[in-house]
Amino acid sequence: MYIDKKEVLRYLGYHSKKIDTITNEIIDTCIEEIKEIANFNYVYRIFPIEKKDKKIFLEGTSLIFESKNLYAHLLNSKKCALLAVTLGNIVDQKIRYYSKINLSKSLIFDAVATTAIESICDEIEENIKIIAKKYGLHITNRYSPGYGDFPLSYQPKIIHLLDAQKKIGLTATPDFILIPRKSVTAIIGLEDKPSINKLSSCAKCSQNRTCIYKKDGDTCEYKKNNR
Repeated sequence: MYIDKKEVLRYLGYHSKKIDTITNEIIDTCIEEIKEIANFNYVYRIFPIEKKDKKIFLEGTSLIFESKNLYAHLLNSKKCALLAVTLGNIVDQKIRYYSKINLSKSLIFDAVATTAIESICDEIEENIKIIAKKYGLHITNRYSPGYGDFPLSYQPKIIHLLDAQKKIGLTATPDFILIPRKSVTAIIGLEDKPSINKLSSCAKCSQNRTCIYKKDGDTCEYKKNNR
């Protein structure tokens, strides 16, 4: 598992600021600890899709996506991959533990775990890219519930379709929060030509006015994943 320290610093809000020696050492310690305890697991499936009336139908299932932003993201896709990824419960337990005895370390540990789950998603995306290539297709970037107008309420539906609770122990609360917390569900389109994403601009993001990253000259994971 590769954990990019620069990404950890970005999540911590350091950007280009110089970090002190103690913080730097804690980050290194947390990276090693995450690598040791994380029990990452994942599941994904690829479905043919049909688009009609601005809705996306996953063939062979009853799942229908209704989201203008996701529809635009999959506009040229003929298939899509649904994936679910988790770092497992022990990482959550460690974050709670450190929050009680060392708040600073808890925040750093949380940022390291977030970087780790995104790194694993990148690896799975590469696997899907290889499969797409066998079909003569290209992949779009990841798109998750919570991006743009694609609501979090799709989290349990994706989990159910992938049987992710049984296969990797992933569930969602009634408020659609994933458990374990350091988990991701996402959708990747498969299309004939390399993706030219029309939503890669912050100006077109529904969170543009309130984005906490934008005011510091940074971008969110949505933009990062759509570069």
